[in-house]
Amino acid sequence: MDLIVQTREFVSGLLAGEPSTHDMSHIQRVEKLCLHIRETEGGDRQVLQLAALLHDAGIVREHKEGGNHAVYSAEIAREFLTGRDLEENVVEHVASCILTHRFSRGMQAGTIEAMILQDADRLDALGAVGIFRSLVSMGALRALKSTIGTVKETSMNAYTDDPFDGFYDYMERKPFRIMERLNTRTAREIAEQRLRIMHLYLEELKLELG
Repeated sequence: MDLIVQTREFVSGLLAGEPSTHDMSHIQRVEKLCLHIRETEGGDRQVLQLAALLHDAGIVREHKEGGNHAVYSAEIAREFLTGRDLEENVVEHVASCILTHRFSRGMQAGTIEAMILQDADRLDALGAVGIFRSLVSMGALRALKSTIGTVKETSMNAYTDDPFDGFYDYMERKPFRIMERLNTRTAREIAEQRLRIMHLYLEELKLELG
C-alpha cells in the first residue's frame, strides 16, 4: 500500500472521535492547501504530504494530558515513519515541520516545507471554515473542562463567562494576526479573501448584538 494512503488511514484511526476541530476534515484541508501552495512556492511533495497528514496526530493526547500536541505529533510521526523505507533525514524533516507548525508557539520554520505547513494550517483558521472551527472548538474545550477538567492554557478565551467575549478575544489574538505571520505570497493572497469574510461576519454579529 502507498505510504501516503497508509499514513492517511493511520491518522484517521488516531483522530476517530476527536471532539474539537483538529479532526480528519481539518487534516485533509491542510493537506490540500499544502499541495496548492506548493504549486507556486515549491517544496518536496512527499515531505509536505506526510507532515500535513501527521501534524495533529498528538491532539488526543494533548486533550487528555495537556502539553504540546506538536511535540506529541512529531514523536508519533518518527515512530510511524521509521522503518518504512525512508531516509532518516526525510523522517527528521517531516518531524521538524510538525514541531514548528503551531501558531500559538510562534516558532520559526526552517525550510520551505515547514513554511508551507505553517501557512496551510493557519489558513484553515480563516474564512467561513475558520469561523465555524473557532466556535466548535470553543464548545469542545468548554465541554472538556467540565467533563474531565482539561484546560488548554493557550486558549483561555474559550472559558469566558460570556462566550461572545471569548470569541471577540480569539478573533483579535489569532485570525486577525495571521496575515503578518504567513510565510508565502500564495498564502497571503488566500488569506486576504478569507479575512474579508471574517471582518464582514464580525461587523454583522456586533450589529445584531447591539
